[in-house]
Amino acid sequence: MTLTTHHPAGDGAKPPPLPRGTLQRRRLLGNLSAAAIFLTPALALIVVLRLIPVVQAVNDATHTSLPGSTLPPRYVGFDNFTALFSSHAFWSSVQQTLIFNVLVNPLQIVLALALAVLLTQNLPATGIWRTLIFLPAAVPMTGSAVVWGIALRPDGPVNAALASVGIHQQPFLTGQGQVLGSIILIASWIGVGYWMIFLIAGLNDIPTVYYEAAAIDGAGPLRRFWSVTLPLLRRPLLFVLVADTVSNFVLFAPMQILTDGGPQGKSNFLMYDIFHNSFELSDPHTAAAELLVLLVLMIVIVAVQFRLLRSAEES
Repeated sequence: MTLTTHHPAGDGAKPPPLPRGTLQRRRLLGNLSAAAIFLTPALALIVVLRLIPVVQAVNDATHTSLPGSTLPPRYVGFDNFTALFSSHAFWSSVQQTLIFNVLVNPLQIVLALALAVLLTQNLPATGIWRTLIFLPAAVPMTGSAVVWGIALRPDGPVNAALASVGIHQQPFLTGQGQVLGSIILIASWIGVGYWMIFLIAGLNDIPTVYYEAAAIDGAGPLRRFWSVTLPLLRRPLLFVLVADTVSNFVLFAPMQILTDGGPQGKSNFLMYDIFHNSFELSDPHTAAAELLVLLVLMIVIVAVQFRLLRSAEES
């Protein structure tokens, strides 16, 4: 006699559902696996292009060697930093770098914001104006430096135009009082149009309903800018501020091509001094120590910017 087991739900019944906790764990593992697949290339690039160079810079900064020597570098601890901090040329370079950034960053951001606000209005040929203003950003910095170097020469077109209106020849790139302003001009020639594009994108994301409500309340253009545009544009402005700060801290092409850090060290910014020590003086260990100082300085300044903007947002 054969006994058969009878399933109440029949032979085609589905298996019982998994517990809710098991489903959540499987879903979480699936999400983590997908995230790992997408993040692995970016993380690998960060390790290769960011973390490994920093580790190498720390190693170089704590060693020393004679230029051209076949002997392995000798560990010296913090001696390179001690020598760096006792160098008048290093502190002069830090001073010139900070002065440059204090002047150029607000100038570029204010001009970029003004142009972004202007070119988001209903003006004729707005697309053409945006293209013309952004066009210098499509030219490499070296190309712009060469063009401006020709324009600002003593016998260049800028001095020729000044002479036509009775102004004497100006030492734009060779005068101690004018070289910093000339470098700011060259950097802003590219930076203003580039950052303007980001701010235009941020302005276009602001819903028009806020402006309509402000206009109904009787707010004028200036009041709408301060009460609507700036608060809703804070995140794009933060990105532009941080990115512009980092970009100007590592600027060195105009100095390397046009001024060689002169005259009298007035354009000897930290990034150029690192290049000068490493490739022209064959002292990569001092250059690595200076690079780490520049990195710490940028991190501190960016952290302060984040803190100030966060405090303003909270208030």
